[in-house]
Amino acid sequence: MSNDPDSTNRRLVSVTLDEASIERGTPDQEHERAIAIYDLVEENRFGIPGHAGGPYVLGLGLLSGRLSFDIRLEDESPVIVHLLSLSPFRKVIKDYFLICESYYDAIRSASPDRIEAIDMGRRGVHDEGAGLVIERLEGKIEIDHKTARRLFTLIAALSWKGQDR
Repeated sequence: MSNDPDSTNRRLVSVTLDEASIERGTPDQEHERAIAIYDLVEENRFGIPGHAGGPYVLGLGLLSGRLSFDIRLEDESPVIVHLLSLSPFRKVIKDYFLICESYYDAIRSASPDRIEAIDMGRRGVHDEGAGLVIERLEGKIEIDHKTARRLFTLIAALSWKGQDR
């Protein structure tokens, strides 16, 4: 967090995923999702341009095939709901799932060098996804790169149900 005195108000204190929007994943996917939520709540930068309030709670879900960011104050009073198309995320999410699958397979049997190489690729795709999150939320929600990476993990988890398999 920055030394900005308003930084305590420009943050998330809770993140939930809409249970109706999400399918259960593999144990590895569930673990990654839980870590992303924990890390996101522990350290984030999250602000609404022109809104002095916060800290915020975030409900992520799918609504009519679109990504829903339901943003509220701690007392659950509504602030704003942003709906985003998942279309711009589809390719990077597909790449992310493929490389994650390779990574999870590798950690069970591959050499440390192979695991490290796959993990570097995974981080690269994750960074690409984070950049897309920042781009798509520009002017709507102010976030930093770490927050965007964790949000991308959760967006990928939600979009799995909507993916063409």
